[in-house]
Amino acid sequence: MLRQLASILILPVNAIIVIPSVIYVLCGRKPSLQLFSAAWLTITRIAGILLMVIGLPLVVLTIRDFARIGQGTLAPWDPTQKLVVSGTYRYVRNPMISGVICILFGLALMFNTVCHLAWAILFTVVNMIYMPVSEEPGLLNRFGDDYRLYQQHVPRWLPRFTPWEQPVAGK
Repeated sequence: MLRQLASILILPVNAIIVIPSVIYVLCGRKPSLQLFSAAWLTITRIAGILLMVIGLPLVVLTIRDFARIGQGTLAPWDPTQKLVVSGTYRYVRNPMISGVICILFGLALMFNTVCHLAWAILFTVVNMIYMPVSEEPGLLNRFGDDYRLYQQHVPRWLPRFTPWEQPVAGK
């Protein structure tokens, strides 16, 4: 339980709460994106809320699946012992990161600041580099052909419309 809590506090809590809070304290509401009139600002804030409503369950479900199914944490220094290919992982290979990205862009729309938008973009770009360069080769080393098969059928970022069904062994 402490392993889970530590990884949650260090990774998603920092990314979606601590860093955006620090950005808010340092940047405040300036500089504003100034892309929208007052009416459009209301619409963008609603869109921001919707993105966060989509992202938060992805983060929570991923943490749950890592603990229950994967028998590990979301942290790269304490990874899962089993390959998780069920739940949200049947639609997209990185639901945790997809969820965090939704939340960060939601916050950028809510706060309407360049600083929050820059953080959302930076986080996205770093993960778009990190996943294929570091995480995926590590998963291939740990899980071999099982991960390779999963990788061939489930997209990295944009979810499938239908859930992937893992082939049953022996069939």
